[in-house]
Amino acid sequence: MNNILETDSVRLRALEPEDIDVLYKWENDTRIWKMSNTVAPFSKYVLRRFIEDQKYDIYETKQLRMIIESRGDGRAVGAIDLFEIDPTNRRAGIGILVYEDRDRGQGYASCALTSMIKYAFQVLGLNQLYCNVLSNNLRSLNLFKSKGFTTVGLKVEWVRSTTGWLDEYMLQLVNPVKV
Repeated sequence: MNNILETDSVRLRALEPEDIDVLYKWENDTRIWKMSNTVAPFSKYVLRRFIEDQKYDIYETKQLRMIIESRGDGRAVGAIDLFEIDPTNRRAGIGILVYEDRDRGQGYASCALTSMIKYAFQVLGLNQLYCNVLSNNLRSLNLFKSKGFTTVGLKVEWVRSTTGWLDEYMLQLVNPVKV
């Protein structure tokens, strides 16, 4: 495949107005709020505005969200985000969500992350990506490390959960091919 936003199993695509219901479901699921530092629900109004704002230049909004779509059946299985895009220092944060348990472990996150890394380095010309992963999220830690991210820091007792405090790792990937 020549399109870096597609693999055999996933396609990364822009947000569409029709994504409002799935975004509403994902963003208002309190089980995943600790991963995104969310503490209050999102209204459909706010989410519609978020989708509309995607038409602006990513260097203006400092973020980009793409839907991870299964190429097998066209379902939205998750989302991948670049955030805090810094064009001066050519870096951005990256986050990924595969929502349903049945879709986890199917390779969607791995393929989507590979595509977004290529997009960030080859198209946007970024020099580095970073992510923050809770210490108990071994699946995500392993995913990012498998793509070349290295652990550069540990934030101790960084996130409060219902069961106590969680540490959070910061990982970084520096573009091995300077653009």
